[in-house]
This record gives sequence, C-alpha cells and structure tokens, in this order.
Amino acid sequence: LADLIPKEQARIKTFRQQHGKTVVGQITVDMMYGGMRGMKGLVYETSVLDPDEGIRFRGFSIPECQKLLPKAKGGEEPLPEGLFWLLVTGHIPTEEQVSWLSKEWAKRAALPSHVVTMLDNFPTNLHPMSQLSAAVTALNSESNFARAYAQGISRTKYWEQRSTEISTEKAAVLGPLTLTWTGLTISPTC
Repeated sequence: LADLIPKEQARIKTFRQQHGKTVVGQITVDMMYGGMRGMKGLVYETSVLDPDEGIRFRGFSIPECQKLLPKAKGGEEPLPEGLFWLLVTGHIPTEEQVSWLSKEWAKRAALPSHVVTMLDNFPTNLHPMSQLSAAVTALNSESNFARAYAQGISRTKYWEQRSTEISTEKAAVLGPLTLTWTGLTISPTC
C-alpha cells in the first residue's frame, strides 16, 4: 500500500484538476426522496452493482473472482484476504500475498477485553451488522489513528495509520460474530 496509495492519490488529483468542473448528471426532487437511486453522487471504484450483470469487484465478476482468487488448500471458495487485497489494490493477489496478509491479520487479531465483554453481552437476536458497527466503534479506544489524529497528523497521512487498523479490527470482530450468529461458540481472543 505504501507504493500504491501515493500513486493513486496523484492519479485522482490529476483527474480532478482535469475534470473537476464536469457535470455528470441531473438530480430531480423525486430522486432525492428516492434514496439516491439513479443518482451519481460518489466515486466508488472497488465495486459496481449492475442490475443485469450483478456485482463486480474491481471489474471482476463473482465467477471470475471465484476462479482467480487464491483458495485455501482443498477449498472451493476464495479466501477473504484475497478479496480484500483485490478491493484495496485493484490487483489479483498471489498465494504468497494472501498468506502474508493472513499472518498480519492474525498478529493483530486480539480484541481488547471491553470489546469482548460487549460482544458477549449483546442479545443473541441483535443483527450482526449492528454488532459489527458497535464493536468497531468501541475499538476506537485502541486506535493508533485516533491518537495520531488527536496529535494533528497530516490529512495526507491518514491512510498510513487507518488502513491496517480497520481491516484487522473487522476481521477480529467478524469471526466471533459469525460464530455467534450461527449458534457456534468460540472465544473471540483465539
């Protein structure tokens, strides 16, 4: 990411300088009440949802991702780390890159006790997305990014602190949530 992000920032800066005043669409009152359906309001390059083709991740269809992304030995579906790598970098990762990312996430996966307690005390019928949202918010107490932000880190450096934290936090929280939601149990600190 240290190599890719500055290049991407430069590409976007140039694009905005060249096309910043370009009009991309018209917005009607009905569209505003309709929840942005059909409105071009945000650049989001990681995925596209086409009503006919379905979802594409960085230009790849789901069947293409299933074919191209690395799988666990004996597995039939791509590893989450591979899809994450594709979304973040725009490139299909090698098995070595996925293995490296998996080890990085594992090294940082321990949840603080207050987050584990919070997850353990949620009602069993609370939707996993609500649990994820609350848990990631509670993880702010441990955030290197929050500390750097409070100390006045440059806006251009935000990604350096936050990019690794958020992916690790979500991975650490999602495992226990998935197990809880499916009725299985395991310690979130495993």
